Order: sequence, then C-alpha cells, then structure tokens
Amino acid sequence: MSDNQAFLDHINKGYTTKGDFLTMGAAMYKGETITNAHVKVPLKTLNRHGLIAGATGTGKTKTLQVLAENLSEKGIPVLLMDIKGDLSGIAAASPGHPKIDERHEKIGIPFEAKNFPVEILSLSEQDGVRLRATVSEFGPVLLSRILDVTETQAGIISIIFKYCDDNKLPLLDLKDLKKVLQYATREGKEELEKDYGRISTASTGSILRKIVELEQQGADLFFGEKSFDVQDLCRIDENGRGIINIIRLTDIQDRPKLFSTFMLSLLAEIYGTFPEQGDSGRPELVIFLDEAHLIFKQASNALMDQIESIVKLIRSKGVGLYFVTQNPTDVPDGVLGQLGLKVQHALRAFTAKDRKAIKLTAENYPISDFYDTKEILTSLGIGEALVSALDEKGRPTPLAATMLRAPMSRMDILSPGELDDLLKKSNLAKKYNEEIDRESAYELLNEKIEKAEAEEAKAAAKKEREKLKKSSSSRSRSRRTSTTEKAVIKVLTSATFIRGALGVLNKLLK
Repeated sequence: MSDNQAFLDHINKGYTTKGDFLTMGAAMYKGETITNAHVKVPLKTLNRHGLIAGATGTGKTKTLQVLAENLSEKGIPVLLMDIKGDLSGIAAASPGHPKIDERHEKIGIPFEAKNFPVEILSLSEQDGVRLRATVSEFGPVLLSRILDVTETQAGIISIIFKYCDDNKLPLLDLKDLKKVLQYATREGKEELEKDYGRISTASTGSILRKIVELEQQGADLFFGEKSFDVQDLCRIDENGRGIINIIRLTDIQDRPKLFSTFMLSLLAEIYGTFPEQGDSGRPELVIFLDEAHLIFKQASNALMDQIESIVKLIRSKGVGLYFVTQNPTDVPDGVLGQLGLKVQHALRAFTAKDRKAIKLTAENYPISDFYDTKEILTSLGIGEALVSALDEKGRPTPLAATMLRAPMSRMDILSPGELDDLLKKSNLAKKYNEEIDRESAYELLNEKIEKAEAEEAKAAAKKEREKLKKSSSSRSRSRRTSTTEKAVIKVLTSATFIRGALGVLNKLLK
C-alpha cells in the first residue's frame, strides 16, 4: 500500500460520521492535497466550542466565513463579531474565480456560489439593530465583576440593587445607578442606614469612578432599553436556513472594556434563558468571537473566572463558542482546555518568542505519524490549516493539514447602498431601534428629593411664621404693659393727685 493510500485510509477512518456534519476541506500529505480525504466535523460536537488561530493574512476570517455559511445551510443560526468590518459580504453571493474552482477540484467537492440571510447588529451608533441591556439584567454580582470592585464595594452594589427592588426603583441605565449611589450617601443616607447599614462615602465614590470609566468606553449607549431578546439570535429564514447575525464592532477596537462587558452579559443572558438541550445532536446557536484577545484583555481574575465558568456550562444549552485570534496563547488555559475543534493556520517564527509560541501550540495537538507539527505550523499556505476536531464519541480526530474549502459568499464587504438595502429589510430594526427612556430610578429619586425638599421648605416656612407670630404677640403685650405703666405714672405725678394726697395728710395730722 502506498503512503498516500495509507494516509487516505487514516483520514477517512478518523473522520467517518453517522450523523450530519460539515465538510472543512481535504487533508494534505507531503504538500499535496489528497482528493476526497474529507475533513468533516460532526454537528453533534459543535457545541463543544472551538478555536481558529493563525498569523495575520493566513485566512482565519475566511475559515470563519466558511463555518458560518455551512452552519446556516444546516439551519443553525450564527452570531459573528465583525471587528475588522469584512464579514458583511456573506449577504451576497461569491462572483467565483478559476482559482476557487481549482481548489475545489483538488478537494473533491463542487463549488456553488450563494448568498446567506444576514442581520446586521450594532453595539454603538453605527447603523444596524441596536443591542442594549438594562443594569438590572446584569445583577449585582456580574456588574461588580465587570467593574472590578473590592469585596466591600461589591456588597454596597448588592445593597443598592436590594434597595431599588424594595422600593420599586427600576435600574435601567448607568444614569440610574449613579443617581442611587449618590442618593445613598446624601439625601437618603439616614433612610438606607436604618434598613441596610452604613454606606461609606469613600466606597460609593470609588464605584462611581469605575462607572465613569465604563461610560468613557461607550457603555452608556449599551445600557438602557429596549433590551435585546437573545431568542432573536435563533431565527430561521423561510428557506430553513439559520440567520447569520453580524455585530459591527469596527469602532470599539480600542474599548476592550465595553466589548468584554457586552460579551459577558450576552453569554450570561443566553445561559440564563436558554433551556437545557441534553444530547440534541446539533447546536441551537454558534457564536464566533473574532479578535478574542479583546475579551480577556485587562480582565480581572474575578471576570476571568466568570468567563471560564460560562464557557464550561453554556454548551449544555446547545451553544457553541468559537474564539478567533492570532495565537492560541491569547486564550487562557482554563478556556483553551474546553475547546473541541481547533483550526490552526500558519504561525510565523520571526523571534525567539515566536518560536517558543509555536512549540507550545504544537503541544496542543494530537501526535501524528504523518506530520511534524512544529514544521507544518510554519509551512502552511493561505487557506490551509491544521485541523483537529472531536468525533461523535467525543474523541479527538486525527490531525489533518487541510486545504480548506472557499466561502460560497462574497469575500469582501457590502457597498453602502447594499448595506442600506439590507438594513431597510430588517424586522428587528423596527423592534429595537426606538430608544426608550421611561421613568426609572433617576426620575423617581429626583421626584422624591424634590418632594422632600418642598416639604422641608414648607415646614421651615411654617416654623418661621410661628416664630414671627410669637414675636409679634410678645411685642403687643409689651406695648400694653408699657401704656398702663405710663398712665399710672401720669396719675401719680399729676398736680391734682398730689394736692389731694397732701390734704389727706393735713387732716390726719390735726
């Protein structure tokens, strides 16, 4: 048996599936693509998460595009983070190219140009369906971890949430949260101390500074109403294809706090609302996190623990998470150990640090009799990658250097006109793009403060009136006494009174 035949049998045996699957491409051996040595990923294992990694320009985004398209074809909705702004072309069919036909001939599958159902979402002021969440939906624990506060400050945030719940004060946006914190150490200090204990002004000041830091990264646009319902990410079009939801994030690359805040809230909401799936045989939703290092950048230990917990638990809800980044070392070990599918594009060894990273990366893949993993990692071309997946029993598949199939949709962005047409057709835009600022904690507390101030002013005015009345009465009595005294003195000092008194004395002396 030839080496090529032995390799083909090895791949076909390792990638045999009983259920439905996605075809990534064909395996390569000794620099040659082995036609029909198809590398397949079972749908059953796609909620076991994954990683797409590789140096800039090696084809990570196109791999993401291929996976999103094929998931949509299978009726599985997708959520993509479009950091670089080059994924909107999924909504248009590929124009095709002779090199694409040549690639697919080598792989052994036909190429078909298609467009896919796309919904454009926005976290900022860019055009698209607005994504928002209320402060109340975050809850005190998650909000404390995002703000990276101390244990004492986290306790104060919990008290603030409890006070708002007890007094029916909706916490919708950051303006509400700031107002309650200020109220707790000013006008409402005695009220809160009586029922919840003393709240330190220094601690509330520190929390307020953390909130301002979050606001400066644009979080004031994210917190508020109308809250986005995560079930709207799981829609299917009239042809049975999963909707590909693309979040435009090109203007928040320098605001990692906002990005990580949004992602963590989204994952927490999905975990909290999606039902348990058990062994359903296919995921309900697949999320691709492009430039994944932004999620972990500047994250506190508490926040990292929260992310790791969600990654471990969310697959039971039928949700797959796929991290897209340049180097696997960008992803923490606790998360990396949970990833079933690994698609590793080429890495470049320009420095000693790069060579060390390549060595560490190679150790994350199964040992192969057909490849020197460290050598393959630096010799892969554009659109080629090392692939290791999980079979239907959860076992790692054979390592395969893979010639990846080409995207069926356009490998470029939509024009402004095409994008406008797509947005005009959106039903979700009509549902979520109206900004609502209903009466919440900020307005209710202002009203309460104004009412208290009015009552205080009324009481002070009443007190002043009583004081003036008392003073006036005193002066009146004083005037009456003074008049009587003057009359008596006038009588006693009059000539008539004196002559009468002397006359009486004369009679007595005789």
